[in-house]
Amino acid sequence: MFKNIPLAVPRPDIRRFIDGLMGRTRGGRTPLIEYLVDETVMKPVVTALLGRTWSEFGPDRESQRAWLDNFIIFWQRLGYDFVRFEAGLPFLENKLSAEDTSAFAAKSRAWADEHQGRVTTWKEFESYPWPEVKDFDFFPFEYLNTHLPEGMGLLVSHAGGLFEHLSWIRSFEGLCLALTEDRVLVEAAAARIGESITDFNRHLLDLDNVVALFPGDDMGFRSGPLIAPSDLRILALPWHRRWAAMAHEKGLPYFLHSCGNLDLIMEDLIQDVRIDGKHSFEDAILPVEDFQARYGSRLAVLGGMDLNTLAKASSEDVRRRTRTLVDICGARGRYAVGSGNSIPSYVPAANYLAMVDEALD
Repeated sequence: MFKNIPLAVPRPDIRRFIDGLMGRTRGGRTPLIEYLVDETVMKPVVTALLGRTWSEFGPDRESQRAWLDNFIIFWQRLGYDFVRFEAGLPFLENKLSAEDTSAFAAKSRAWADEHQGRVTTWKEFESYPWPEVKDFDFFPFEYLNTHLPEGMGLLVSHAGGLFEHLSWIRSFEGLCLALTEDRVLVEAAAARIGESITDFNRHLLDLDNVVALFPGDDMGFRSGPLIAPSDLRILALPWHRRWAAMAHEKGLPYFLHSCGNLDLIMEDLIQDVRIDGKHSFEDAILPVEDFQARYGSRLAVLGGMDLNTLAKASSEDVRRRTRTLVDICGARGRYAVGSGNSIPSYVPAANYLAMVDEALD
């Protein structure tokens, strides 16, 4: 069924991967990129395709090591030059949940409560249990850092970005109201979140096999930013600028995953924040090849296979679209092929693997 995967003899080359995306080299195979792969998709790949025993990530070190070993081999044997991993501070946020209706999933799906937040008054701000970086267990990051196969690098981030956590702590509805009614409290909450993620990123950047910071912070929807660009320039973008500078001081790129139509702040992201690559694309907003034509001379373009195609099209259609992305975007350079967002539970594993297999062909 698959011509190229799993790779019998993987030959990852993280230097080639980074140099190509940064525009320092041209030519060669278009590399793979992915932001997240849901366990629902990863598990059958690990067991059926790679022939390994699945282990859940439990509270004990033994189960964690077993899970992380599978995680590493998953990325390696599918032809990636890196392992991407994220985990984050346990900010207390209101979540709603329901059964995952995907045919491939057997778990619930959670999302943010958009109407009721945890920090809506100064009293709640003062009593909120702000998480401390000193209490966080960095073991998974550290284990990955010391167990990467030769030639692979580590792409890392805090799980959840500044704007995301701010809108979840406040609730999106509460944030929008507070931007008019109590901006000082909003800015105070943003500062607490920002400082915590800054301390978190310092730990990540001390790991010697980290080759890029690759955070996610969804700031848009289909027609534009979720809040006014002027507010993003005050609340969120200065923190991304700070984290990008921290990465650059280490000689590392700063790639940003952010969903939605960000055209109104793209110049801010490129010129002020100084992101080195952009991830998350949706054909209904702007197909990735059109985005690359507009901005690709100034930053790396990551992914772009629309999730509607990955979730609903045939494997052959997925292969055809992958070939188009490689032929157009890959030929221009500073491009890596992968999904436009991530690989969630509702993407058939066969379609995900078809994309990877075709990219490696």
